[in-house]
Amino acid sequence: MQNGKGRRRSLNPLMRLMPYMARYKGLVAGALIFLTLAAVTTLSFPLAVRRMIDHGFNRPDTVFIDSYFGMLIVLAALLAVASAGRYFFVITLGEKVVADLRKELFAHVTRLSPAFYDRTLSGEIVSRLSADTTQIKSAVGATASLALRNAILFVGAVAMMAVTSAHLSLIVVGAIPLIVIPLIAFGRSVRRRSRAAQDTLADATAFAGEAIGAVRTLQAFTSEQAASGHFARTVDAAFRAARSSITARALLTGFAIFLIFSSVIAVLWIGSQQVISGTMTGGTLGQFLLYSVFAASSLGQLSEVWGELSQAAGATERIAELLDEAPSVASPAEPKALPAPPIGSIRFDAVSFAYPARPDKPALHQLSFAVEPGETVAIVGPSGAGKSTIFGMIERFYDPDAGSVFVDGVDARAADVSHLRQRIALVPQDVTLFATTLAENIRFGKSDAEEEKVRSAARAAQAEEFITALDAGFETVVGERGMTLSGGQRQRVAVARAILRDASILLLDEATSALDAESEVAIQRALERLMEGRTTLVIAHRLATVLKADRILVLDEGRIVEEGTHAALMERNGVYARLARLQFNAESHEAITRAAE
Repeated sequence: MQNGKGRRRSLNPLMRLMPYMARYKGLVAGALIFLTLAAVTTLSFPLAVRRMIDHGFNRPDTVFIDSYFGMLIVLAALLAVASAGRYFFVITLGEKVVADLRKELFAHVTRLSPAFYDRTLSGEIVSRLSADTTQIKSAVGATASLALRNAILFVGAVAMMAVTSAHLSLIVVGAIPLIVIPLIAFGRSVRRRSRAAQDTLADATAFAGEAIGAVRTLQAFTSEQAASGHFARTVDAAFRAARSSITARALLTGFAIFLIFSSVIAVLWIGSQQVISGTMTGGTLGQFLLYSVFAASSLGQLSEVWGELSQAAGATERIAELLDEAPSVASPAEPKALPAPPIGSIRFDAVSFAYPARPDKPALHQLSFAVEPGETVAIVGPSGAGKSTIFGMIERFYDPDAGSVFVDGVDARAADVSHLRQRIALVPQDVTLFATTLAENIRFGKSDAEEEKVRSAARAAQAEEFITALDAGFETVVGERGMTLSGGQRQRVAVARAILRDASILLLDEATSALDAESEVAIQRALERLMEGRTTLVIAHRLATVLKADRILVLDEGRIVEEGTHAALMERNGVYARLARLQFNAESHEAITRAAE
C-alpha cells in the first residue's frame, strides 16, 4: 500500500466520503436546514441588542424593553430547537456514513488476494477498520457540522459588520489573512503528523493482535516481558507522534486566538472613541462588537476544527489506500461458464510460479499433470517442494507466472472466481475455527444449510458424538480459533465443513499429519467417506492415505520428479522410496515407544 509520502497535504481525501453522504440526502438536507437556522438565529441577536440600547433605554416605561427581552427568549428557544436538530441530523449522518464505510471496507478486504496479506499485517487492517473509521465518524458528525456552522457564522458576521460600520470592519477583515495563512500552513503540518501518529498506532495494534493470538506460545517461552517492552516502545512512539500533532494544533490555536481578539480589542477602542465624539451610537457599537466577537470566535473555532478535519483527512487517506487496493486475482469482465454439472477434472499445463514476496525463488517450474474425474492423486515431497502451492493455484489464490491451470476444462483465469471455488472443498492441516458456535463453524461450508444437513455432515465426519456430548451441543461456542477443542476435534469439524459443501473437487492438505493415532483413525474414516465419488488431491506424509491413492506425484523443487503407484515408486528406489523409508523408521519408533509405555 502507498504510504502517502510526497503528496500535497490538504483536506482533499475527505471528498472520498461524499458518495457515502449522498446516499442520505434527507439527513444532509435536514442538517443544512438546521445549521442555517441556528446561524441566522444567532446573527439576529445583535440587531435586537442595538435596538434595545438605542431606543429602549431612552423611554420612561419598560414595555419596550420587556417586549425585546421577550423576543430574545423566543430567539433562544428557536436556537435551542435548531441546535438540537443540527445535532440529531449530523450525528446520525456520521453514524450512517461510518457504518457503510466499515461494511464496504470489510467486504473489500475479504476479497483481496492472498498476495496482499503476504505483505500486510492483519492488525493494521483492524486498526483502519476501528481507529481510523472512528476518527472519520467524529469528523463527519460533530466536527464537520461545527466547521460548517462556524463558517456560516463567520461569513454572516463579517457581512453584517460591513453593513454596520464599513471602516471598523476593515480592521477585523485586515487581520483575517494573518490568521488564515498560518491556519492552512499549520493544518498541513497537523495532518502530516496525525498521519504519522495513526500509522505508528496501527503498528502497535498489529503487534498486539499477533501477540494476543499467540499468547500460549508467548507464555511458553516466557516472553511476556519482551513482548510488553516491544508494545510499550511502539505505544510510546505513537504518543510522541501524537504529541507532535497536538503541539502544532496548540500553537495554531493560540496564535489564531491572539490575533482575533487583538483585532476585537482594537475595534472596541476605536468604536468607543467614536461613541464619545457622537459619530456612532452605543447600540451601533454594541451591534458591531457582538458581530466581531461572533466572527472572531467562529474563526478561532475553525482553527481548532481544521486540525481535527486534518486528522480525519489522514484517516480517510489511509482507508482510501486500502479501498483502492485491487485484488491481484479477480474475475474477468466476461467470465467463461464452467460446465454443469461439475466434472471434477484438473490439469496443469507448464505452470511456473514464484510468490510475490520471493520473486527470485520459483515455487513451481514448468509443472504439468492431469487429474481425471473421480481420481485420487497423492502429492508428496520434501518441505518446500511446492505441494501447498499447487493447492493455491487450483483455488486461484494466485495466478501462474507462466502456463495455465484448467478446472473442468476451463482456464481458471477465464472463470468467475466465486463459481470456481464453489466446486472445491478444502480440508487444511491448520484448521481455522471462529469464535462462534460449532453449528455456525460447520455452516461455513454452506452458509444456507439447514440444521439437519449440518448434523448429517457432522455425523459423516465422525464429529457428532463429541459435539452432542458437550453441554450446549451444536450451539457450543468454541472460542477464538477453536482453542477449546482438541486438534482431532477441530479436524473433524473441518471435514464436516467439506462434507456439507458437497464439492466435486476435494483438497486434503496433510489433514491427519499432526494427530494422535486414535484421532487419525477417526479422521481417516471420515475422509474415506468424503472422498467417495470425488476428485481428490492429497498432500500427505502418512502412508495410510498415500497407499490408497490411484496415483502418486513426487515433487522436488517445484518439479514432478517421479510418478506412479506406491509399489512402482518403491521399486524405482528414488525420492519417494527415501521418504517412505524415513517414515517407516519413524512409525516403527513410535510403535515401539507406545508399546514401551
